[in-house]
Parts: sequence; C-alpha cells; structure tokens
Amino acid sequence: MANLTEIDANEAKALLDAGDAVLVDCREQQEWDNLHIPGAKLVPLSAFDPAQLPDYTGKTLVLQCQSGARSGRLGLWLVQNGYERVANLKGGIKGWAEAGLPTE
Repeated sequence: MANLTEIDANEAKALLDAGDAVLVDCREQQEWDNLHIPGAKLVPLSAFDPAQLPDYTGKTLVLQCQSGARSGRLGLWLVQNGYERVANLKGGIKGWAEAGLPTE
C-alpha cells in the first residue's frame, strides 16, 4: 500500500519558493474566501474531480485544508490511485499560519 508524504509548513514554503511544488487547497469556497495561502489553487473536496488538479509535472503536489485531515484523505486516495509526488501539509492552513507564513 502506498504512503502519503507529510510535510510541514516550512518544507512546503521552501518547495513553493523554489518552484518545485504546486499547492492545492481542498477546502470549500467559503473557507477559501475567509483565508487562503497565496498562490494556492482551490479544488473543493466536496466536488472533487482529478481533472481539476493543476499540471504538476516535475513538481510535488502539496495538498492542504484547514487542519490536514481532509487533504490527508484526498492525498492518500490520489497515491492509492497512481498519482506520484503527492504531499500533505501537516496542520493545514492552521499550521501554515502558526509558522508565521503569509495568508490572504
């Protein structure tokens, strides 16, 4: 059984800054409207379609939600269905904000 990689906020930020990752927020539109990470793409879990994922060829697909639970479930599903280079943001946007990283 495939495993999902877990990364913390600082690891995710370093990958994003280096251009080595694409960030997908799987929360709902209202949550996104209230607060989101700059540069993230919204792909709500409630209406998830893999075709909505951005092209991340040669990069890591980093998934995030509020706390890391929903994105963890999505990430595990993706890995189990053949997607590679998928990581879950530990702590979600909460962990990101607690690390002092930018939100909008």
